[in-house]
Amino acid sequence: MSVDHSQAADHSRGPLKSMARPWWFFTIALTALAIIFAVRYWPPPGRSFADQAIEFERNKRYAMWRVGLRMAGTPDLSNLDGRLKDHGVQLGAPVFVRIFKRDFEMELWMMRDGAFHRFATYPICRWSGWLGPKLKRGDKQSPEGFYTVGPRQMNPQSRWHRSFDIGFPNAYDASYGRTGSFIMVHGGCGSVGCFAITNEAVDEVWNIVSAAFEAGQKRFQVQVLPFRMSDANIQRETSSPHIGFWRTLKKGSDAFEANLIPPKVSVCNGRYAFAAATSTTDGSTPISTSCGTDKTPSKTRT
Repeated sequence: MSVDHSQAADHSRGPLKSMARPWWFFTIALTALAIIFAVRYWPPPGRSFADQAIEFERNKRYAMWRVGLRMAGTPDLSNLDGRLKDHGVQLGAPVFVRIFKRDFEMELWMMRDGAFHRFATYPICRWSGWLGPKLKRGDKQSPEGFYTVGPRQMNPQSRWHRSFDIGFPNAYDASYGRTGSFIMVHGGCGSVGCFAITNEAVDEVWNIVSAAFEAGQKRFQVQVLPFRMSDANIQRETSSPHIGFWRTLKKGSDAFEANLIPPKVSVCNGRYAFAAATSTTDGSTPISTSCGTDKTPSKTRT
């Protein structure tokens, strides 16, 4: 259970069981729940239109989950074997994960022929806070940065069905005195600091990740990003106080997209640095605290 979750309201009840009811029943129920949660959780005065859009999306997804509706973009979770075959991958292949907060999406990539291929994109039902990094315990922020997950970070008996700890704070976070712990990807649709992807989706992720560990992958990298790190998206955010930090995150995202292998990540004197990995690696390299990976890393406090 996440330390941050101790402050959350109890949303541990699962979605209402589906019953044979007309379409208008679900439409009315979803609309009513969206209004209720919008009133309860609407951003405080002073929040931007973008923050309001994020909060509206949260409330809509939570309302859908409560009435048992599946979110758009959910993979066919009943056909894992068929999807694995279609992608030309097998259980046991190394994995890699990317999370995009504003997009409410988590990607799971699997290795094939020396590079990683995107196997599935799971809608995130809920994450908390706003765009920007987590700074301290209790700020209700979901973190941003580069993390690694090993077998000991898996929790099969989570309050939220199943979960894995992404490893916050990492060396970069610690260098700035950021606090908090047990930031998870988990089931359900309630969160303060974590990423909830529903029980059904986390079951599939759990099976794929567990098979990768059993086949020998020591850990997998998780990139938590505020949004998809395109040049256009970065340009739209130049007025944000986090823009320097996000430009650094973009370097790591770009390093992956250059050859579809998670980069080697290091932290030196509070600076992220990235080095391209090769096709002989499976993304298991831990985040290093030694210097020298990048000759010109940039330190960006945010």
